[in-house]
Amino acid sequence: MTPAPAPRTLTGSPDRLPAHARVAVVAARWNEPITRRLLEAAVARLRAAGLPAEGLDVAWVPGSFELPLAADRLAATGRYAAVLCLGAIIKGETIHDRVIADAVAAGIEATGRAHGLPVIFGVLTCDSLARRSPGRAARRPTPSPATRGRSVRRPPSR
Repeated sequence: MTPAPAPRTLTGSPDRLPAHARVAVVAARWNEPITRRLLEAAVARLRAAGLPAEGLDVAWVPGSFELPLAADRLAATGRYAAVLCLGAIIKGETIHDRVIADAVAAGIEATGRAHGLPVIFGVLTCDSLARRSPGRAARRPTPSPATRGRSVRRPPSR
């Protein structure tokens, strides 16, 4: 009996993007102080991986709920190797945050499947502004009336 052939392993490099790659980023304006920092970090990481400035397009949408639609439109162009979705949904006093988070997650996942490319879920779902960045809560401002109660909570761990 001959041994079975070894499986083929496919890997990419997290430190290097393919030559001539283009990446789209969709960022939500709701909770913009958070999403802007997410965007800055994503751009820095993509640039460090070799993505030139002209290989990156950024689209702003009103809130996280609009991320899947914009990601779908960008993915449909065929110009991008990946689409990165950035948002922040912070729990309020109702279940609205969970409804939004579920819809956003399902929409982003469906977009990736429909277009056959990575559509990355970079949406924070936090119980409070203080929990959006572990270890940095002491430097965070107090939630304003404009942001209080308008975003998402993670489902309980099972």
